[in-house]
Formats: sequence, structure tokens, C-alpha cells
Amino acid sequence: MTILILILLALAAGFAFATFKIIGQAEVMVIERLGRFHRVARSGLNILIPLIERPKSIDVRYFEVAVGGAKKITAGSTTRIDLREQVLNFPSQPVITKDNVTIDIDAVLYYRVADPQKATYAVQNLPYALETLTRTTLRNIVGEMELDATLASRDAINTRMREVIEEAAIGWGVDLTRVELQAIEPPRDIKQSMELQMRAERERRAAVTNAEATKRAAILESEGVREAQVRRAEGEKDAAILRAQGQATARLAMAEAEAQALERIAAALPEGEAAMYLLGIRYLEALPKMTEGSGTTIFLPAEATGVMGAIGGLRELLTRSASAAKPQPDPTRATARPSASRPAPPQLGSGATSSGPTGSGGPNAGSDPDGDPVADL
Repeated sequence: MTILILILLALAAGFAFATFKIIGQAEVMVIERLGRFHRVARSGLNILIPLIERPKSIDVRYFEVAVGGAKKITAGSTTRIDLREQVLNFPSQPVITKDNVTIDIDAVLYYRVADPQKATYAVQNLPYALETLTRTTLRNIVGEMELDATLASRDAINTRMREVIEEAAIGWGVDLTRVELQAIEPPRDIKQSMELQMRAERERRAAVTNAEATKRAAILESEGVREAQVRRAEGEKDAAILRAQGQATARLAMAEAEAQALERIAAALPEGEAAMYLLGIRYLEALPKMTEGSGTTIFLPAEATGVMGAIGGLRELLTRSASAAKPQPDPTRATARPSASRPAPPQLGSGATSSGPTGSGGPNAGSDPDGDPVADL
């Protein structure tokens, strides 16, 4: 009796399991009735007729990475179809480029099941079909390109692969969202050559950059030198203008001062004597310069005797002016004093020579063979 009850309970549990199906969110189940497609069971509680209706199983593939880093693909089957976006990743494959270089390309595919019925009945193994289509499309596209173009045209390769795969995936009820190339690995020798080329290109760019920097520095230095010269020239010009203005101002001030001095001299001296006074002053100022040097003999032209006479006249003029300025003594109180005889001051005239106690010509005057007076200082 107990065994019979257990059997009935097992049959009831099996019947309930086959009848009631609970489907999760973003999942569907394809239901067949008597071997034919009947409906698509959505998320929630679904009731099936036992022995008449049953869910359809499909094949799936899972990409896993082992603990050691090895990649493996696990295949299986399930009755539930996931409607979320799925990632189809498969190991890298060797591809030959147009210039006969074998490279390893690792691609990844993103897709989403849009029509569960087509994904179940239009293709026998959807993940494997997508993987195979991606491999063949990648080989066809890369086979038409050279290595350099392949390495520099990832976006173009992704776009072309998506166009080709999407055209076939539409009939399988799949929406292809994107196709990406994860890695492109050229052979070791090609990689070394590329590294050498890259290093040479960088060195070339560095040399060009240094040359441009040197050129720019030379240009800036020359511009700086030119600017400095222009500024220096402008400064010298302004300084010269200021010096000239200062000299002009000084000369005007000196001229005004000299004019005032001449007016005062002319007012202090008798009429007509100012010119003789100034001439004598200039001559006396010029005598020290005339006597500079190692020689002590000076040859005076005949015209210079007139100047010497003017100096004598200047002396008498100054003496008379001083005498006239002194007060006159009282004649009643003046006493006669014997006056010592003094030699008269030398009078120099045109063509005349001075006489002294040592002869007709004197020790300080003489004449050269041409008749010009000579003064020994």
C-alpha cells in the first residue's frame, strides 16, 4: 500500500512538472504540440498539456576562461531562450593578409534573439552558425587587405563584418548589435620589424622636431638681436637729439652771457677801446698754448707786432682808468719826492723790435733772416 502511494505521488509530481512551467523575466520557451510549433511561452506561469505539448530545446555555447588563463567553449542545450544581448567570444584564428602575412585575430560578437521561432527552426545551432560565419567573413575581408591596412583599419573591418553577418543573421531571427576585433597579433619577426620601424620613425620625428626647434630658436634670436639693434639705434638717436638740444641751449646761454659781458665791458671802457681790450685778452689766453712743447723759440709774423702794441696800449688804458678812479691829493700838503728813473715799457709797432741792455735787439727779441720778429721765451 505504501509503495502504491509513493508511485502515485511520483506520477502526480511528474504530471505537475510537465504541466506547470514558470518562465523568468527576459526568457521565452518555444512550445510544440504533437511535434509542431504551437506557441511561444512568455515569462510567468504557463500550463502545458502533458504528453501533447512539450518545450523545444536548442543548442547553446558558453565561452569560459580556466584558472590558468586557457580559453574553452562549453556546449549544451536548453529549453529556455534568453532574450538579452549575448556575447559570442571564440578563440583567435589565423588569417592570411593580401601580402601573405599570417596574423592571429581575436573577434567578439554581440547579438540578441529577436524572433525565438526563427532562432529555433531556421538554424540548427545558432551560436555555432554565428561563429562560423564570423570566421569566414573575417578571412575574406582581411585577405583583401595588406598588413599595414589591417592594423590601421579596425573600424572599417568591424563595419564590413557587421554588414555581412547581419544580412545572414536576419533570417535566423537575430539582431546583430556590434562586431569588434579584440586583438590582432602579427608574427614575432614581423612584430620586431614593426618595432624597429616605429623606433626609426620616432627618431626621425625627434630629429625633425629638434631641427624645427633649433630653427625657431635661431629665428627668435635673430629677431631679438634685430630688435635690440633697433632699440639701441633709437636710443642713440634720441640721445644725440637731446645732446644737440642741450649743446644748443648751452651755446645760446653762453652767447647771451657773453653778450651781456661785452655790453658791460663796453660800458666800463672809453668809447672805441672795447675791441682792443678783447683782442688783448684773447691774445693773452692764447700765449700759454703757443708755448707748449719742447721748443722755446716762437716766430711772430709782422702782423703780430700790432697785437703786441695793442697789449701795451691796453696796459696804459688800464693804468689811466685806475688813476682816474683814485682821489686827487691836496697840492698844499703834497711833498716832492725824488722819482727813480724807470725804463719806459716796451712799445711794439709794426716792423719794430724791442731794445734791451744787451744790445740793439735785446735778449728777448730779434729778427730771423727774413726780417720777421722773433721772440725768445
